[in-house]
Amino acid sequence: MNGTEGVNFYVPMSNKTGVVRSPFEYPQYYLAEPWKYRIVCVYIFFLIFTGFPINFLTLLVTFKHKKLRQPLNYILVNLAVADLFMACFGFTVTFSTAWNGYFIFGPTGCAVEGFFATLGGEVAMWSLVVLAIERYVVICKPVGNFRFSSTHAILGIAFTWIMALSCAAPPLFGWSRYIPEGMQCSCGPDYYTHNPEFHNESFVLYMFIVHFFIPVIIIFASYGRLVCKVREAAAQQQESATTQKAEKEVTRMVILMVMGFMLAWTPYAVVAFWIFTHKGAEFTATLMAVPAFFSKSSSLYNPIIYVLMNKQFRNCMITTICCGKNPFGDEETSSAVSQSKTEVSSVSSSQVSP
Repeated sequence: MNGTEGVNFYVPMSNKTGVVRSPFEYPQYYLAEPWKYRIVCVYIFFLIFTGFPINFLTLLVTFKHKKLRQPLNYILVNLAVADLFMACFGFTVTFSTAWNGYFIFGPTGCAVEGFFATLGGEVAMWSLVVLAIERYVVICKPVGNFRFSSTHAILGIAFTWIMALSCAAPPLFGWSRYIPEGMQCSCGPDYYTHNPEFHNESFVLYMFIVHFFIPVIIIFASYGRLVCKVREAAAQQQESATTQKAEKEVTRMVILMVMGFMLAWTPYAVVAFWIFTHKGAEFTATLMAVPAFFSKSSSLYNPIIYVLMNKQFRNCMITTICCGKNPFGDEETSSAVSQSKTEVSSVSSSQVSP
């Protein structure tokens, strides 16, 4: 075996040389040089310094501008809350532990940090799933003349938290467990050991099927059908420059959405699945640390893709920052969602824009 398993940890290095120490008690500089831990600190500080203001501003402008408080924007607010959750309860802990070179808060702190980080990440991920479904229902109208209301939006938000809890809570109650991962300064579910006491294998399979593959299928199916619908509408209005522009804008936005989701979660899922299927295989701490930390960057580019690229949100943010004025003259999208199935410009309206 090319790793060392302890009571509450798994270090990806054999202890034949006797240098491996508990990640809760000693710096782990034998896994990675101290400068790598400093890079992690700089990276996490950057995410906190940039991600927290953007997500907090999303909540602030929604509170201040009534026109933003429409049902189709509720999920964007939920996404911002999830990203703030990760910044406050996950990133701050990771910064402290990386600065010290080991997980200074002990096994209990690891379980708490792992739970909150997983919960925030899962809420954000399922928010993107709900967002895709909502846009599909509103634009493609698979259930006829359906009116999306506040009740539907609230149910969607509740669904994201229920699904997130169904993933984050089990390790606290014996189905798997939270242990330090990668460079041992952040915690996640145990992909590394066969420990039958915690039923790790069944939990990991559950995570991959329910909390990765199913969301990927839903997002691809929803946005794929949406793009087809928009192109059909544009084809019926070939002479309209507006519809052609709207088609390109929506297609570009969908590509950004799907790429953002896949870039955040695929590297982590692939590496975790490889470790899970190659128990005891040799791998470096950096191999798991890089995709794990990269997935955290979604708290920064999620609001950029889903909020700042929304003209109405962007205009309200600028006017809030600039004391009620927009020096850039950014025009708000003024049209509401068209009831027509073939009106492409409705996709870029303020009610449907991602």
